[in-house]
Amino acid sequence: MNRILETMFYKCHVGIFLLMIKVAASIENGFVFNGNFDLGGVAELSQKGLFRLTNSSTFGIGRAFFSQPLSFKNSSNGTSVSFSTTFVFAFVVDQGRLPGHGMAFMIAPSKNLTGASSAQHLGLFNLTNNGDPSNHVVAIELDTFQNQEFNDINGNHVGIDVNSLESVKSAPAGYFDNENREFKNLVLSSGEPMQAWVEYDAPETQLNVTLAPIHTGKPDLPLLSLNIDISPIILEQMYVGFSSSTGQLVQSHYVLGWSFRLDGKAPELDLSQLPSFSGEEQPQRKERELVVGLSATGVVLLIIVTISISIILWRRKKAQFTEILEDWEVQYRSHRFSYKDLFEATKGFCETELLGKGGFGKVYRGVLPGSNVQVGVKRISHNSKQGMKEFVAEIGTIGQLRHPNLVRVLGYCRGKEELILVYDYMPNGSLDKFLYNKTEFILNWNQRFKIIKDVALALTYLHEEWAEVIIHRDIKASNVLLDAELNAKLGDFGLARCIKHEQDIQTTHVAGTLGYIAPELARSGKPTPSTDVYAFGAFCLEVACGRRPVEPKTSAKEMILVDWVYSFWMEGKILSATDPKLNEECKAEEVELVLKLGLLCSHSVAEGRPKMSQVLMYLKGQALLPENLNAHVKAQEGRGESENHAILCYSTPSLTITHSLMYTGR
Repeated sequence: MNRILETMFYKCHVGIFLLMIKVAASIENGFVFNGNFDLGGVAELSQKGLFRLTNSSTFGIGRAFFSQPLSFKNSSNGTSVSFSTTFVFAFVVDQGRLPGHGMAFMIAPSKNLTGASSAQHLGLFNLTNNGDPSNHVVAIELDTFQNQEFNDINGNHVGIDVNSLESVKSAPAGYFDNENREFKNLVLSSGEPMQAWVEYDAPETQLNVTLAPIHTGKPDLPLLSLNIDISPIILEQMYVGFSSSTGQLVQSHYVLGWSFRLDGKAPELDLSQLPSFSGEEQPQRKERELVVGLSATGVVLLIIVTISISIILWRRKKAQFTEILEDWEVQYRSHRFSYKDLFEATKGFCETELLGKGGFGKVYRGVLPGSNVQVGVKRISHNSKQGMKEFVAEIGTIGQLRHPNLVRVLGYCRGKEELILVYDYMPNGSLDKFLYNKTEFILNWNQRFKIIKDVALALTYLHEEWAEVIIHRDIKASNVLLDAELNAKLGDFGLARCIKHEQDIQTTHVAGTLGYIAPELARSGKPTPSTDVYAFGAFCLEVACGRRPVEPKTSAKEMILVDWVYSFWMEGKILSATDPKLNEECKAEEVELVLKLGLLCSHSVAEGRPKMSQVLMYLKGQALLPENLNAHVKAQEGRGESENHAILCYSTPSLTITHSLMYTGR
């Protein structure tokens, strides 16, 4: 019964309600503002007759569509027709708060954009369909929030979007003065009404977007101009309207006036006839009309639903998992999932969906409700070694990174007792499963060599190619995940540190996994890109030799992998360290390269290690290992087992071991 009532409440809360306004003042192939419009989501009609798409509610979506579809293509040849529209809008931010996410004028194939997300997705797309050509959507975004995932130019811009929120072309919000063509900035969230013009010339395949303060008049020079043929993008019958959304940041989005026309110029708006606007409009109340129109049965049903909703809200308030929102969550800008959706996606965090577990918690396979998209859900218990600081680090770091060899974090959820991260699903799990578990499938050398290069690409990006330097601090086989094609992706950024380029990082607690910790890190507690290189060296040896960096149950000579491989090299038979499970078809020169490179990266002196960009050149065959490599590495012979054993016996309380040596997955 509770599930049925909860479902009723959910549908009532997010369902689309249709509101028919005054009789349309129609024109041929178009309309003016006071026409038939369908409102969806949280959109409402204000007391003064203007549209308020969103309000101060969080994570809401509001839409306003012209109720009838329009013919956007010539029936004879299937080419698009010209169109023109102008509208007056205003964005109002509550006093003392930051701006929200903005609004978009859109041309869409349907008024029901199923599965669209709120916040940065503006109610247009979601994580999975953003960029999908089957969307058939052309939109003009008036964006008041900078999203790095969409490569936004700033937090106050106008963009032309085609099937994606990554704009084809964008510009800072403003206009060009007609007198001297001087560019003047506009602040979209100022609360002041502004007018926009969107015009498409089909024969010239030219799309222009112009912006100006109200009563200024249309500038001669458009803000944005793009050569684009929209014929392959749109369908014959399309709807026009507006969509906006809120996230944790909110603002009210108003449309004060609107006209549209196909194959001609949209009528000018009579600004003197627009509803007056103060920025403090309230929704029009319809209670009296609603009560009059309801039958006795409807009244009873309304009372039952109201009582049911109250019970559900009370039960949720008392539930053990109480979701929390704090200021830092706004800063990191990641998508927030509801606990209910993740609970459903993982079948109640069922053990049958468990992918792996370790010191940081458990990882489950999940299927997001309504999308059939598979994800990895990392559930971190409140008493985990990875606390709030590390959790925030992972959201703030990997949430902004985009690289084919990094596991993408899709979002998060958290409450008083749990921290949850949502990742791309990696169907083949972690690399260590293939190296150490007894499986019928054994990675061949070509697959292993590509995995090593994939991880090198990821680290090069983190150290040298991103806006800041990211030190991963926990590179190992269990943190390398494999997709369906066995492409490697580096994950788990819970220990990552972010610094500016050329900046010296401060000393911190020693963190990492035994066998991958550089000698200087154990002494000073100061992570650097070079300490990541050391760990990568151990990883290279691990993949090539098929054994862990530390094997405590073996002899002292074989316990430390780096020393063990080094002893084979000194004897002139380094290939003897190769994983015996590899067949004879493996390329000896590549295996030797990886083993020697692993030793070079594991040099006991940080200055003796190469940068990751150099490592990548060695792996790609674009550079040769140093000719004096033997002498270079031999310089560390004196450290031998003593220094490595010193790391193993390092007993200061600041040492953080992320999981046991036998840990087999994230």
